[in-house]
Amino acid sequence: MLSDRQQQILELAKRAGRVAVDDLAGRYAVSVQTIRKDLNELCDQRLLARIHGGAVLSSGVENVGYDARRMIAADEKAAIGRAVADLIPDRASLFVNIGTTTEAVAHALLRHGGLMVITNNINVVTAMRPYPEIELVIAGGVVRRSDGGIVGEAAVDFIRQFKVDFAVIGVSAIDVDGSLLDFDYREVRVAQAIISNARHVILAADSSKFERSAPVRIGHLNQVHSFVTDAAPAAIRQICRDTDVRLVETTPTTAETDAWATADAG
Repeated sequence: MLSDRQQQILELAKRAGRVAVDDLAGRYAVSVQTIRKDLNELCDQRLLARIHGGAVLSSGVENVGYDARRMIAADEKAAIGRAVADLIPDRASLFVNIGTTTEAVAHALLRHGGLMVITNNINVVTAMRPYPEIELVIAGGVVRRSDGGIVGEAAVDFIRQFKVDFAVIGVSAIDVDGSLLDFDYREVRVAQAIISNARHVILAADSSKFERSAPVRIGHLNQVHSFVTDAAPAAIRQICRDTDVRLVETTPTTAETDAWATADAG
């Protein structure tokens, strides 16, 4: 049985994806030792998983809500977005799939010219639509209300009509063995089609993805050509070396995050 405070902590983690010891101690006006005890008990029941300074939602079958995902590692995602954009030249064709990190990439690409962007992400279309230098092509299929993603076999068939220069993909989790994971089988099918129909695949994922798990396998890190993240664990670095995947690690800046937020508000 969970105490009232533990139940509330679990609900906070479900909304935000993670909780911090210091923040919880302040919220509930208790000691950090008390909060650590709460988190340890929640982790013992496999409801949360401990990380440095707090805990994350450990569910391997349910994703964090879209609005909460946008807030998780926002600085890191903005920096990753710019680093990915630096890898893509003007006048290139590319896929951009579903995800808050790939949306950060879309905002960073707004300064490019002559792009052809094919996407199954309504939020990417919304961000890029006002820019005449970018030709947008949107996949057809079932619109997932939770995050504006377009999924299903119609989207898969649509993606297979193209062969593009680059693919920018995001994932929900990355296993220590290099497996790329997600929650929705329909979304995974689209991601697999994107990987198969791009000449250069760029994986964009912040380090929180190493702390999570998901049940559906997209593929393996060795299927991408470049991996852009804020920080990679040693095991992932070794996989990149062994499989000749270019690893780009970047440091976020507040200015980049502010620019993304401003563009999104506009």
